[in-house]
Amino acid sequence: MSAVTSAKAGEAYETDVIIVGAGPVGLFAVFELGLLDLKAHIVDVLDRPGGQCAELYPEKPIYDIPGLPVVSGQELTDRLLEQIKPFAPTFHLAQMAESLERLDDKRFRLKTELGTTITAPVLVIAAGGGSFVPRKPKIDGLEAYENQSLFYAVRQMERFRGRDIVIAGGGDSALDWVLNLQPIAKSMTLLHRRDDFRAAPHSVAKMRALVAEGKMKLEISDLKELKGEGGQLSAVVCERKDKSRYEIPCDTLLAFYGLTMKLGPIADFGLNLHENLIPVDTEKFETSEPGIFAIGDINTYPGKLKLILCGFHEAALMSQAAFKIARPGERLVFLYTTSSTDLQKKLGVA
Repeated sequence: MSAVTSAKAGEAYETDVIIVGAGPVGLFAVFELGLLDLKAHIVDVLDRPGGQCAELYPEKPIYDIPGLPVVSGQELTDRLLEQIKPFAPTFHLAQMAESLERLDDKRFRLKTELGTTITAPVLVIAAGGGSFVPRKPKIDGLEAYENQSLFYAVRQMERFRGRDIVIAGGGDSALDWVLNLQPIAKSMTLLHRRDDFRAAPHSVAKMRALVAEGKMKLEISDLKELKGEGGQLSAVVCERKDKSRYEIPCDTLLAFYGLTMKLGPIADFGLNLHENLIPVDTEKFETSEPGIFAIGDINTYPGKLKLILCGFHEAALMSQAAFKIARPGERLVFLYTTSSTDLQKKLGVA
């Protein structure tokens, strides 16, 4: 992966465009802006680029990125970082955008929770669904096990090799990781409160086949308690419909109960929100506030599809409009990377 370092926190910076969100769409926006000689600073609450791709499914395959028949979330992140390297974006990682003000000269000043300030004429919100946090089981004492033997995401599959794993949940994430981890786990148990799943039918069929072959277990019960000491699980306590309880021995619990999306301070930016999404036009993907754009899953408009490739398209059109704001009076000439020597020089391929 391209080395990424976060800028020093608490300092004041000026740039052409501020991007809130370092997921795939935010990263590709750096590329499109860079082609137009616009410099970008990126703010993200996570400690590394990639957004949900890197945080939630770094090793899960993605099949609908143009030109890449299959790519993992982490590999897509790495490729995007390599692509934007010529434009040297500045990252402000592990800090949340806290406040935004419009200055007298019409520029925006964004302040993070760590005291960093960034001033620019254009702000781009590429924050996915906002800051996301996992829905946790309603069990006392979870904190003692978190990130030691209780996890809400899989970042490195090898960490779970040879483990006695219980996966709790009934959606796509739970079923996907059952199927991906079962071959390397010492034992695998899927725990769900009912024998009905919200996951893709073919994933459910594969899981049931593994159960029938005796390669894993399926338990229809509620998760009620964790047992262990020093942060290390020894068992989970489950409850059947008849209220009887029993234990499943394990050393690892993966809880996939979904995510709670929170806009956080973005909700205070003075935008017209619709069901926690930001309405935009379909020409520039500009919000109700001139100079503020929203691209990717955070925005909404008629016909919107929450796909990474759609976010890439939105980033391209946003960049054209951002140029006119950041470079007033300058002529925008549309060029193709395949034929423009100037663009090829910027990319270091001429």
